[in-house]
Amino acid sequence: MGTRTVLQHTDITRALTRIAHEILEANHGASDLVLLGIPTRGAVLAERLDRVLADIEPDWAADRDQRLGTLDVTMHRDDLGHGIGRAPHRTTIPTSGIDGKVVVLVDDVLYSGRTVRAALDALQGIGRPRAVRLAVLVDRGHRQLPIRADHVGKNLPTASDERVTLRLTETDGSDEVVIEQPEQPEQPERPEQPERPEREVAP
Repeated sequence: MGTRTVLQHTDITRALTRIAHEILEANHGASDLVLLGIPTRGAVLAERLDRVLADIEPDWAADRDQRLGTLDVTMHRDDLGHGIGRAPHRTTIPTSGIDGKVVVLVDDVLYSGRTVRAALDALQGIGRPRAVRLAVLVDRGHRQLPIRADHVGKNLPTASDERVTLRLTETDGSDEVVIEQPEQPEQPERPEQPERPEREVAP
């Protein structure tokens, strides 16, 4: 299987910084903003965004403990009945809650859109936000549901049979986004054709 690295540590850091500025600009500041990371790597990215926001926005830094949480979507996924086992994670909601807030869901790679749909279903049982937005590090296309990210670190065109893997230092020991390409089946060698004898041309 062939692999190629498309984002490294500095690229990921730069993308998250840009996303943080976009979130603040779209919301006209940090008022009523809440970040909810989708485990596993979406939650890690949300923690990093939280630190970036605290560095650039005083209002965020003042009460950041009330603005960051995680949202487990395991029991709302539509593939649980298809033999795919997933260990549930813990949902942690900021102490300020999400009612009337602008909730920014944070995920790693946006693909079919089914994880985000599950996250929207999970939110219904928690509260009623004023608005819900989506921030992802990578959008690789191939959507199966009408879901679009509001903030994207990198649009990454891919083939449907390729695999996009995000690795983060907190979970994997390094920062990188890798595209893995499937191995191409070997083509059988064509047997050599015997040479045809030259035909004599009559004078």
